[in-house]
Amino acid sequence: AFLVVTASWADNWQRAAMPCPSPLTLLRDSLRGQREHEKDLRILVSNLPYEGLPKTKQPNRYFPGNAVKTTKYSLWFFIPMNLYEQFHRFANLYFVGLAVLNFVPAVEAFQPEVAIVPICVMLALTALKDGWEDCRRFRSDRRINHTSCRVYSRKVSGFVERHWKDVRVGDLVEVASNEIIPADLLLLHTSDLNGVCHIETASLDGETNLKRRLVVPGLNTQDSSFEPQNFHCTVAVEKPNDNLNQFKGYIETSDMKRLGFGIDSLLPRGCTVRNTDLATGFVVYTGHETKSMMNKNGPQYKRSKLECKMNIDVLFCVILLFSMCLIGALGHYVWLESLPSVPLFLTPGSHGHMDSNPLSGLYMFFTMIILLQIFIPISLYVSIEMVKMGQIFFITNDVDLYEEKTDSRVQCRALNIPEDLGNIHYVFSDKTGTLTENKMVFRRCSVTGTEYSHNENGKSGKCKFPDRKLLQRVLAGGGDWDGCGGIRRCEATDLYLDFFLALTVCNTVVVSTATTARAQRQRVWHQSTSEIDISAQRCYVAESPDEAALVHAAKVYGFMLIARTPNSVKVRLPHGVELNYQVLDTLNFDPHRKRMSVVLRHPISGEIVMYTKGADYTVMDKLIWACLNTAQKNVAASTQRHLNWYAKEGLHTLCFAKKVLSESAYKNWSLLRQEALAAIDNREELLMETAVNLEKQLTLLGATGIEDRLQECVPDTVMALREAGVRLWVLTGDKAETAINIAHASRLLDQEDLVIHMNTDDKAVCKSILDRSLEEGRRHTRPGYPGLSIGLVIDGHTLDMALQSDLVDRFLELARLCRSVLCCRVTPLQKSTVVKVVRERLKVMTLAVGDGANDVNMIQAADVGIGISGQEGMQAVMASDFSISCFKHMKKLLLVHGHWCNSRLSNMAIYFFYKNVTYVNLLFWYQFFCGFSGTSMIDIWLLIFFNLFFTSTPPIMFGVMDRDVSAETLLGLPELYRTGHESEGYSHFTFWIAMLDAFYQSLVCFFIPYLTYQGTDIDIYTFGSSMNTVSLFNILLHLAIEIKSWTLVHWVTMLGSVALYFTVTLVYSATCISCNPPSDPYWTTQQQMSEPIFYLVCVITTVVALLPRFTYRVLSNTLAPTPLIRARHLERLDPAIREQWIKEWRGFRGGPQGGRSYQKQTQEQEPSRITPTLSITNNHLGTPTRSAVRHHHNVEL
Repeated sequence: AFLVVTASWADNWQRAAMPCPSPLTLLRDSLRGQREHEKDLRILVSNLPYEGLPKTKQPNRYFPGNAVKTTKYSLWFFIPMNLYEQFHRFANLYFVGLAVLNFVPAVEAFQPEVAIVPICVMLALTALKDGWEDCRRFRSDRRINHTSCRVYSRKVSGFVERHWKDVRVGDLVEVASNEIIPADLLLLHTSDLNGVCHIETASLDGETNLKRRLVVPGLNTQDSSFEPQNFHCTVAVEKPNDNLNQFKGYIETSDMKRLGFGIDSLLPRGCTVRNTDLATGFVVYTGHETKSMMNKNGPQYKRSKLECKMNIDVLFCVILLFSMCLIGALGHYVWLESLPSVPLFLTPGSHGHMDSNPLSGLYMFFTMIILLQIFIPISLYVSIEMVKMGQIFFITNDVDLYEEKTDSRVQCRALNIPEDLGNIHYVFSDKTGTLTENKMVFRRCSVTGTEYSHNENGKSGKCKFPDRKLLQRVLAGGGDWDGCGGIRRCEATDLYLDFFLALTVCNTVVVSTATTARAQRQRVWHQSTSEIDISAQRCYVAESPDEAALVHAAKVYGFMLIARTPNSVKVRLPHGVELNYQVLDTLNFDPHRKRMSVVLRHPISGEIVMYTKGADYTVMDKLIWACLNTAQKNVAASTQRHLNWYAKEGLHTLCFAKKVLSESAYKNWSLLRQEALAAIDNREELLMETAVNLEKQLTLLGATGIEDRLQECVPDTVMALREAGVRLWVLTGDKAETAINIAHASRLLDQEDLVIHMNTDDKAVCKSILDRSLEEGRRHTRPGYPGLSIGLVIDGHTLDMALQSDLVDRFLELARLCRSVLCCRVTPLQKSTVVKVVRERLKVMTLAVGDGANDVNMIQAADVGIGISGQEGMQAVMASDFSISCFKHMKKLLLVHGHWCNSRLSNMAIYFFYKNVTYVNLLFWYQFFCGFSGTSMIDIWLLIFFNLFFTSTPPIMFGVMDRDVSAETLLGLPELYRTGHESEGYSHFTFWIAMLDAFYQSLVCFFIPYLTYQGTDIDIYTFGSSMNTVSLFNILLHLAIEIKSWTLVHWVTMLGSVALYFTVTLVYSATCISCNPPSDPYWTTQQQMSEPIFYLVCVITTVVALLPRFTYRVLSNTLAPTPLIRARHLERLDPAIREQWIKEWRGFRGGPQGGRSYQKQTQEQEPSRITPTLSITNNHLGTPTRSAVRHHHNVEL
């Protein structure tokens, strides 16, 4: 503690004693710092030799500090900055402009001081909210910036405590277990002898499994105690970026040797160190340049389709407003021209003489804009935001969308597009982990051309039962073993031994003790890919479920993974002997190569062996075909045949191979690999090239088939979406046979469907295929033709050609004829490209759903992105708009909540347009009787309160809680979802119908009271008060007609609005004598309510105004009911009768009567035999006959 205080005091004293730099020096440093920031390569050195020197002599002074600032405002500039930000909203700018315009005497419509109150209140409330949120951010920043960490100091020759905000680029920082990393650190030393540091990145990417980080390869800091003052290397890193999976650079040692490093050596800020006592790192990025801060984005903002339609209709309202103002200006001019002399009530202006009639008409134009300003429903946007918050609350708290196993529920990250869930036309889905469970079970394997099944594993769901013949062959091979557990003779040519060794070591599975696993399970509520072997007290933690399945399968046959370090892997063989292989290099899996390899040195023979696993076609193509003898070619052919069988059964297939390397060959390749690792430019390309150069001339070992079962209720969900008119596309990297099998099991394809296969390598052939497929598709979709539903299966290479500019229109036309599309062997980039092309060219609403990092681009490209919190981390969830725990929740999320959100917001938006136009038109009609003078017959306070309090709550509750059809009916009749496609709730037609109805009702609400009180001595404010009351009843009862399901909340808000209106008006009339001169509302309401004619006017006016709409609703619901009306009629029937009606309805519309289970389907169907197929390849170009398709034969074009 004394050292810490002394060092801190000395630093502060030296800073205070340093002279202030000149302005020229500051300018020069600023320009030089800007150039340093723009460089693609940053050269960093340790700060220790420069400790205590002025800032101008610090080598890393150009880079920002580690303090973070997420606040928007400062204390002194809060008001101007907040007002500036609020004025970016058109609504605020619109109302402020009209309030300022009202201060101009020539165009004044209301008392200026009163008219400015609403917008001031709105701006003040918003400023208070923004200030409170910014204060919370300030407190959070201060807490983070003042967190303590340990930084090495040369003065005290040890680590001293400093705040995070004082950490700089070039410092050496020490972190201990369970501590949070203060900045992005390059790992130089750990307490682990193998140079490993485990971190938890949940705060960064949402993934809860531990990540392994390694000391910079070749740095040799683990051999002895690490002394930071002896670190004199130069560190070169790339410019900061937000890619969590990319980091590259090199360390240049004192002997000019470059040591390359990547993301495996980076400790990102905000992550937590686990299972590692101490770790020391070199600070490379600080503050807002760290990975975590560059990935901290606010809530995603997407513009919904309904909002786009509303913007167009708001523009129409602006045109109508200007037209009405122009009429008012012309009417005022004509009225002035018709006067024989100047009336006494027209007084001269400040200049002492009367304005000319044209100038008065121009002034009146602006006065009318102020008077009729609420004609544009700006408050609609605020109300919609409140309604969406309420809808999201109900969605996230739906018990049916809660998954008890994982303790997870629906989450919403895009707050402004819930209504788009009810208007989806295309759904793009991943297969593995989205439609399937992503819980792998080892089912089949092929070794040296011999196939071995593991049916018992399929029944139990776990790999516990080995194949007896294969087990006997494994135990019989692999050399002779002496009694002491040593090896006397090892046959290097035993491919069975190599096959299971490849299963055991060719992966990234981490081995830990059961105690560590239990501790990790206590920190994390769910660990998907770890399983504890209680007998051996070991836990296998894998990055993917298929790796865990392979390791457990090898363990069943006696090949047990004992331990793994960055430089070695220990394996126990079937006879109990443990071998410790030296790991020379690991070529990690990537989506381009679709392979993974590990290079080992055999502990006994010393030979260098590379084991490779990957997709079948990526491994088969790398075999030494020219050097294979007849037996080896037969083995390869048998293995390929087995792979095809596995794919048809829906199994995930992997091939395994090996390669023996000579010492010289490996050394030459290793030099190239080190150069690629140390490269900055084109590093990824160079690493890819070195991997491809090594992974060739392989020897085939065998293949595996892993079962990935369908998730619960996937067939029912898929069938419901199909009946709802949603077209489903599955984009997967698996083989076509695997995808087709899953498609049939999930009912994406039916037995009677016509399936078109597209697989070609030639663009001209692809064009011909598309033309002939289009001809066949049009024939089967022709009206009156008893055709079949069409499905399309296309591989990734053919898809690339089909998406080119000259063929994309043909491809999309064919895809529109298909009910389902399967895209196989596609990359993540192709997934996002397909979504963008369909969305932009077909002008449809798209939804993408996935569970892995490879689905992120697809999810972000769609209008609505849904992430599934499955077995592959949380990156898809964090990039999505909505997240669910399993695919079956898609059914209720879209068919129920999507329909409700779309219907509620559509009806509420139409109602808001109607309400504002109806009320504002009362003021407009009055202008015809007051010389278009801009006079209001309603008191200004009551005018303000009408929209602000009296009629604001009921439509919001209508948008939050109204249900046109129950959830049970929507789930039982998925066809009702099609109403969102047809825009029955909100369209330009319904908008203009509402506008006409509003004009009609405003005429009735004005002229019936006018004709009633005509010729009496009633004053204008008493006349306006009666008209105000009539409008309240008319607007609220109009909403009552539109409400489909009455609840207690609806009754309370409706009756509460009426009670609030009369309470406020009565109190206001009784207490306000001269509150707003020249108006005098004193006792006007009490006087009116004492006269029977007032109640008669209210009843007659409301009935006449609402009679057309009520009559239209009655006749349309009786004579021409929509599907939604018919569904509401069904809900009134007894449950038994309702079920019978629903079955008849579905049968009439062609819907299925029920679905079979997945197991029954897989037992009964064989897709290649019973499905009508257009197999389109390069081999034959013919024309299919209708009879062939009708008799379910395979037809090849």
